[in-house]
Amino acid sequence: MLFEKPLIRLLHGVHLVARPVTLGVRAAIFDADGRIFLVRHTYVSGWYMPGGGVEPGETAIEALTREVFEEGNIALEAPPQLFSVFFNRNASNRDHVLLYRCGAFSQATGKKPDAEIAETGFYAPDVLPAGTTDATRRRLAELRGEAETDHYW
Repeated sequence: MLFEKPLIRLLHGVHLVARPVTLGVRAAIFDADGRIFLVRHTYVSGWYMPGGGVEPGETAIEALTREVFEEGNIALEAPPQLFSVFFNRNASNRDHVLLYRCGAFSQATGKKPDAEIAETGFYAPDVLPAGTTDATRRRLAELRGEAETDHYW
């Protein structure tokens, strides 16, 4: 059909305005000692797993790869594995977060503080820094098999 592609694009545009959905990614990166990599941002309180929004035209894996490099100077060396999809009702009524468990990685040097990232580090799951968010603590318990997965972030 001649007008099929333009019509589909128009309908997608209308849907985007009428029912926008946001999508984010987070990375669970553990070192050889079982410590989790966390970041503390300059613009929001608390410690989080690295991650951020998926940009238009970007796959979730591309966004994850970009975010962990930007926030932690970490290069993923193995395909991350999707752990779960969460509805983040704290952000909006249309936000979802994909949590990936990451395998092999390299970090040439630690991340130096900048305008976005105040601190980073690897922490033992039972000795997390003060201010680690409740959501981060829940995700860690789920990743370790200590709690059932709650599909709300």
